[in-house]
Amino acid sequence: MKTYEQLVNEALEHVEEIFPWDLAEILEQDQGLMLLDVREPYEFDAMHIQGALNVPRGILETACEYNYEETVPELVTAREREIIVICRSGKRSVLVADVMQQLGYRNVKSLKTGMRGWSDDDQEMVDSDGKPVDEDSAIEYFTPRLRPEQMGQ
Repeated sequence: MKTYEQLVNEALEHVEEIFPWDLAEILEQDQGLMLLDVREPYEFDAMHIQGALNVPRGILETACEYNYEETVPELVTAREREIIVICRSGKRSVLVADVMQQLGYRNVKSLKTGMRGWSDDDQEMVDSDGKPVDEDSAIEYFTPRLRPEQMGQ
């Protein structure tokens, strides 16, 4: 049996990561890359990077192919585009980037440290209405809240 961390570390053998500050520089140059946020819709609605496409991890594979209810044509046709995959902490995004490479995406990277790192680097985020998210709200949102039964031995 493998742990979540082991799965992520195995995927990292194939996946390149990009730091938040490097992504911010690239976005300033507006090079037409795709930002793919694979968090759940409620996470995306709370705060995300302006212009990101939300395709939850749970439907990724079918979103990347035609002939499914979840098909996202913009994603299907992006196999040659530069894509940065985003999640909360940078772990789901590594797994997604690995799967996308297996599906034929040639230039896909993961945002190291995810939205938490993006927030820590004081980068701009917006909510579902396109309104800026303030730093205090982001800090509160990204603070872990584990219940006792979720803690390991």
